[in-house]
Amino acid sequence: MSVAEHPLQIGTLATGLLRSSVVITALMAGTTVLAMDQAIGWYQSNRLEQKRLADLELQHAAFAGLNVDLLKVAYEPDRKSYRLTMAMTNLDPHAIYVMLSPVRVFAQSGLVWKEVPAHAADATHVVRLSGRHVYETIFEPNLEDWTQLMPGYMHIRFESNRLISRRSEPDDDIVERTDRTYVYLKPHGADDEAIRKAMRYLGTPPVYIPMPPH
Repeated sequence: MSVAEHPLQIGTLATGLLRSSVVITALMAGTTVLAMDQAIGWYQSNRLEQKRLADLELQHAAFAGLNVDLLKVAYEPDRKSYRLTMAMTNLDPHAIYVMLSPVRVFAQSGLVWKEVPAHAADATHVVRLSGRHVYETIFEPNLEDWTQLMPGYMHIRFESNRLISRRSEPDDDIVERTDRTYVYLKPHGADDEAIRKAMRYLGTPPVYIPMPPH
């Protein structure tokens, strides 16, 4: 019996082939979509992990890898202000970019801190830091009612804020760091003999005495 004698069988066969083709195409499309979805998910997850690791590395560079030191506080010739010299040192082998804000200076009066006039000796700018950078601040602790935690000395706080990144033009890859440094500071024209007696100090009392963080 020839195929031509059974047109119904031919139609059924064609319909079956068509259905199989549709199913195969749908399966292939579904597999492709699933693969693309998995690839996108992997890419997004990988990007998030890379950003997390970059953020942790920047945090480490901004805190553990960056030292901020007070080098000196000295009298200024005007006999009312002082020159603060500080340094920041990048211990990491890779450079970082630091945006320095002017150092703020506070003097203790009673139980509160009062801000006193201060300005950067040099213009504030972004520093590409691969080693050590020294910067200075001129300040005038002009309070009359300053507190003596140590006989004859003012209690002073230096507060510096900086933004840190790996790039000179960052987006959201920035870390903010604030440092506070405390000293006892001898006023201009202080009575050194009175201070020596009160503190039982030998020699000339220094202009400043560093304090541990608190």
